[in-house]
Order: sequence, then structure tokens, then C-alpha cells
Amino acid sequence: MLKTIRNAWSIPDLRRKILFTLLIIVVFRIGSVITVPFLDTEALKAVMNPDDWTNTMLSYLNTLSGGAFSNATLFAMGITPYINSSIIMQLLCVAIPPLERMAKEGEAGRRKISAITRYVTVGLGLIQGTAYYFYLHNTADKATGNRVTMYNEGFEMWFSAIVIILVFTAGTAVMMWLGEQINSHGIGNGISVLLFAGIVAQFPQIINTLSAFWDLGLNGSAQFFIFVPLWVLIFVGVVWIITFMQDSERRIPIQYAKRVVGRKMYGGQSSHLPIKVALGGVLPIIFASSILSIPSTINMFLHIPANDGFWGVFFEAFSSNGWLYMVMYFLLIIMFAYFYTSIQYNPIEMANNLKSNNGTVPGIRPGAPTADYIKKILSRITLIGALFLAVIAMVPLIYGAATGMGQMSIGGTSIIIVVGVALETVKQLESQMMMRHYKGFLD
Repeated sequence: MLKTIRNAWSIPDLRRKILFTLLIIVVFRIGSVITVPFLDTEALKAVMNPDDWTNTMLSYLNTLSGGAFSNATLFAMGITPYINSSIIMQLLCVAIPPLERMAKEGEAGRRKISAITRYVTVGLGLIQGTAYYFYLHNTADKATGNRVTMYNEGFEMWFSAIVIILVFTAGTAVMMWLGEQINSHGIGNGISVLLFAGIVAQFPQIINTLSAFWDLGLNGSAQFFIFVPLWVLIFVGVVWIITFMQDSERRIPIQYAKRVVGRKMYGGQSSHLPIKVALGGVLPIIFASSILSIPSTINMFLHIPANDGFWGVFFEAFSSNGWLYMVMYFLLIIMFAYFYTSIQYNPIEMANNLKSNNGTVPGIRPGAPTADYIKKILSRITLIGALFLAVIAMVPLIYGAATGMGQMSIGGTSIIIVVGVALETVKQLESQMMMRHYKGFLD
């Protein structure tokens, strides 16, 4: 990875793209610390404590925004509305025939889908910004009684509400634009790079928490002398496993028949159909965690004590350390992995494409038998990938619950995003160097 970056830096064109991407990241981080107007910053600091949001939707939003959500800054909504919009459009392109036909129209169809995705992103940003404003409006500092919003009645309240909501929505649009600028003038993967930057920005806080646990060991809690180094080893091991699985794939051999067109003969060569093991990427974990965070998010507003009647037991079971949460988390990740694979890969269409191009799987007849064979392989590969995702997501939770280091439980979602974006960025640089026939890289 370091060699690839060093070789890319020596090429003037790629160096300009890398510097432009770094500039966009700097702009993103600056916007992540600019607080929106009409908020009481002192009350905001007193009440917005991410440690109280464990396993809630707010914790998820704060992680993906790089901590901007807890500070109610310009980019507090993060890139989450765009991610949700993209997921919604992917599902609608499968469910709605006109959108499905539009998606298959080539470059023109993709541009139309992208335009619709942008409009949906702004709409989701407006809805999310409105909900966040009411959360801030109804939150007050218990020590002073001051609300986070400066104006709470009359014309000033309505005017400040409109300004705050529009600023949040504009921040979402700006972040979407920054991601597109990285795609156009940077190294690519703009949205992913912004997600990567936001998650990495929280690593110093994780290091500080790790240092605090080490200090507990110095003050008499000797078990942390074992737990802290073990956490580091597990983290490195998880990163290695993710790196290995990201590049793992099942290759189905394909043989193309010879055919004569005019005086030329085409085909006759062997190839393969690659199917990645981690087909759904991080999306099954996002879907599962989003659904399971609903009970904890509701209880964050109700404040029902643990084991206080039926609802107390219910919300306790759905906490990040609850047994029911972990079991449901594991099962939902596997279920959503199969669901996402089913809407992204159509074995019948894949078999028909092979047949139309005179391609066959050795030993398998074209048509329905080939579709059944691909379907069987997809089912097996999806199970392996789903178990991989489930294990990566469960390891931090189980370790945090067993050792009492729950605050150190950096989510499997964050780790997969960071490692996946880093690997994809390196591949982007390698492909761009290959296109430029860079001699130092080819050697």
C-alpha cells in the first residue's frame, strides 16, 4: 500500500488528484466543527454526550458523521442521507419496472438515476434535519435548565428553526457535492473517502479511551494490563481478516465456443465469472444495526430503568450487551446478506447472458441448468460472506461485554468501511497508474 502511494505521488497528474482529495477532506473537517447558528454552545456541550447513545440511531449517525452530529455542526447530518437515498434507489430499481428499464439504458439512464438520487438525498436531509432540530429544541441542560436552542417562543423560534433546518439540509447537499468533486477531480470513491475521513477522525478519541483503561490498570485494576493489549491484537486480527475477505472470490470457469464471422474466428478462449465472497459489503450490518437500534433509541427518550417491569426487561435485552440483541444481530445480518444478494444478482439473467455470448460452464448445460448451478454457488458464497460479516460485527460487542471495555467497542461497520475504502483507494491508484503505463509500477 505504501509503495503504491509513493509511486502514485511521483506522477504529477496523480499527485494533483491526491492533493485535491486531501483538500476536500480538510474542507469536510472544517465544516464538521462549525456550529450552526442560534444554538447555545454551552448547553450543547453539557447535554450532547455520545457515551449515552450506545446502540442507538444517534450513535450510528455520530459515527458516520465523524462526531459532527454530537456537535450540531454544518455537516451534522453527514453523508447518511445520500447513503440511504442510494439504498432506496437500488431497491426501487428492482421493484419498479420503469426505474429498472431506466437503469439498463446505459450512461444516460445512470445519469437520470443519479439525478433522482440527489433529489431524494436533499429530501431525506430535510426530514432528518427537521427531526434533529426538534430533538435539540426539546433538550435542556439539567444543571442550568437552558435549552440547546436559543429561542424557544414567538417569531424568533420559528425563524431560528427554519435557519437551523436549512443549514443542516445545505450541509448534506454540500457533502454530496464534495463527494462528487472527489469523483471528478480526485482519486475517486468520493462518498467512501468522506466516510473514511469521518471515522478515522474519531481514532484519537479511541486512543484516549484506551489510555484511560491503561491508567485504570496502573491504579489497581490489573486485568486491564491484559485486556488492553489483547484488544489491540484482536483489532489487528480483525483488520487482517477483513483485508483477506475483501479480495476473496469464487471463480466460475467459463468456456466460449468458437464462431466464424466473415473471415475471422471469434471465441474459443477460457475465462471465469468472479463472485466476491463479501457480496453485500457492509450493508447487511447497517440494515441489521439500524433495525435493532430502534428500541434503544426509544428508551433514550423514555428513560425506563433496567428490569423495571416488562418494558424495562425488554429494553435491557435490546441493549448492546443484551443476549437478545446479540442473537437477533447475528440472525439479521445473515438474513439481510441473502436479501441483498437476491436483489443484486439474478442467476437466470446471468445464465441468459452467457448463452447469448456462446459461453458455457464446463460440464453444465446452457439455460436453466446453468442458472441453477449459479444459484447454488451464490447461496453457498452468501452464507460464507454472511458468517464473516456476523463474526466481525459480534467480536467487538462480545469482547466489550466480557471485559467491561464497552466504550472501546469500535463497531464492525466502522472497521469494514475503513479497511474497504483503503483497499479500494489503493486499487484506484493502481488502475490509474496502469493506464499511464507507469514503468516503475509495472516493474
